[in-house]
Amino acid sequence: MTEFSLTPEHVNETIHQHWPASIHECVEVGPTHALARCLIDQDSLRPGGFVAGPSQFSIADVALWYLSFSALGRVEPMTLTSELSIRFLRPAQGRVMWARADLDKAGRSSVVGTVKIWMDDRPNRLVSTAQGTYALPAPARPGL
Repeated sequence: MTEFSLTPEHVNETIHQHWPASIHECVEVGPTHALARCLIDQDSLRPGGFVAGPSQFSIADVALWYLSFSALGRVEPMTLTSELSIRFLRPAQGRVMWARADLDKAGRSSVVGTVKIWMDDRPNRLVSTAQGTYALPAPARPGL
């Protein structure tokens, strides 16, 4: 069995090279999961102090992106969102948003995962859940 060697530091360093404006951070990455964090600022809030739906969707997408790296065993910026749906369970309020993506299936051409999203230190009080698919880049073919 191959040892898993991908680290959150490597993920963050590589992502910020390609996407310097990213407000998300990879906190944990393992063979079948990834954990993302986002500090909430005023731009992420709706009136009343609720975290906007697009901000929740964004962290779900990013957590699945990190999960696709887990499935590949390397950071591959060209993995692409193929499908993503989200269910909002309750209003999201807080200063730190978390998203844990768990691997449902990894194939040759795609990764399917489920994401749980919560605020601050309340992982048992989900604000939304998402499920999505990431398309993996095709291997390079000799002569092309």
